[in-house]
Amino acid sequence: MGTQREQGDGRWGNPRLIAGRYRLDARLGRGGMGLVWRATDRLLRRQVAVKELLLDETLSADEVRQQRDRTLREARAVAQLSHPHIIVVHDVVEHDERPFIVMELIDGGSLAERISTQGPLDAPEAARIGIALLSALRTAHAAGVLHRDLKPANVLLEPATGRVVLTDFGIARLTGAPTLTESGTFVGSPEYTAPERMTGARTGPESDLWSLGALLCAALSGESPFRRDSLGGIVHAVIDDDIRPPVQAEPILPVVRGLLDRDPDQRLDAEQAERMLRDFLDMGRLPPRAVPYRRRRVLVGALLVAATAGAGASAAALLLSGGGDTPGPEVSVSAPAGYRVVEDPAGFSLAVPEGFTRRAQGLYVSSGETFRLSVRISETEPGGPLDAMRRAHAKGPDTHAGYRDGRVIATTHHGHPAARREFAWNAEGLAKRAYELWWQEGGRFYQLQVSAPVGEARQGRAYFDVALDTFMRP
Repeated sequence: MGTQREQGDGRWGNPRLIAGRYRLDARLGRGGMGLVWRATDRLLRRQVAVKELLLDETLSADEVRQQRDRTLREARAVAQLSHPHIIVVHDVVEHDERPFIVMELIDGGSLAERISTQGPLDAPEAARIGIALLSALRTAHAAGVLHRDLKPANVLLEPATGRVVLTDFGIARLTGAPTLTESGTFVGSPEYTAPERMTGARTGPESDLWSLGALLCAALSGESPFRRDSLGGIVHAVIDDDIRPPVQAEPILPVVRGLLDRDPDQRLDAEQAERMLRDFLDMGRLPPRAVPYRRRRVLVGALLVAATAGAGASAAALLLSGGGDTPGPEVSVSAPAGYRVVEDPAGFSLAVPEGFTRRAQGLYVSSGETFRLSVRISETEPGGPLDAMRRAHAKGPDTHAGYRDGRVIATTHHGHPAARREFAWNAEGLAKRAYELWWQEGGRFYQLQVSAPVGEARQGRAYFDVALDTFMRP
């Protein structure tokens, strides 16, 4: 570990003593908000963690004092929280006009480190961590405390006990981090930041739940679905891009999509999300009707927001969610830009890309049939969609030349049993990839598929997502 002087900033002797009580022994880490030290509480003779918060030295003396006072005030509020999955704050002190937060020392690393060293988690482990964090957030929100920077680096895992610990509550606010609209810059973790907070529209408990949805995606796939190469790209992804949870999120997809609803008033709340994840752990899958039936209009088009000092634009395609066999109220479906709504003779409607033509009932193709979108409706299948898709997967080499990379995943759709499959094959000398969802609803069996050349698979997946999100059955 090196000497204390090597790890400090050279302004203090060795060892460094804070508030006459806490001896800083070794630096554990450094983040945008400050330094974290392993320390010894000399009064109680125990090991603790001490976070030294860094203040913005470009501010005036009065602004620095106000920032420090707010930091101490809000840190003391966090110290009042008592929950097994929230870091225990022992003390909040000042030393040389700098705030320090004294916390319990967790014998383990962060979720970010776990993902980096061991790879993504499986769905049951991600669900277990999600349940712990939702329980912690419910306690904090009930006390009027928001986290504001929920991300894998702020979730600690204690291997010996399996304990999940949420740390750094309120730090983004404590250090005075501006919203993007206030300064044109952003302090914090944009790829885990809710759109309404990104634009400065509002910040509430719902914003923390959005962050949890992005965190679950990262835990399952290794990265946030909003990761891009630049801040501008991240902002566009959060505010405007189609939201595409990773395929690894399929087992708990209704939870992830419910948390990543751009409308904070429609977003899944903590109690619902926790209950659904517990159901998943208990049953190994989300049960039918796990998602409350809320069929509503799909909102598309331009939703203008002030994202920077210049301007920004967002377009949100909010997903249909539903359950039960009783149809909800009649609603219309609006097509995203570049799509149009079609009413198929089979009785269903959905959005297809402009330029697609109907070749047969339930079949729509692009020019040259590069892309194909098909919907088949039949009577219910024995064993349900999962068994039916597994049978199709087993026969794949017989029905599709060069069948490969087939993967079948059990899931739900509108709360009904469903199965999802991706696979590649060769058609007329061209490598193609297909995306499928099969489900049973209202006594009927539905098969929705989009196929595309392998080199354009990402576009094919986009067509598939829009078709599925806008599909309305007879």
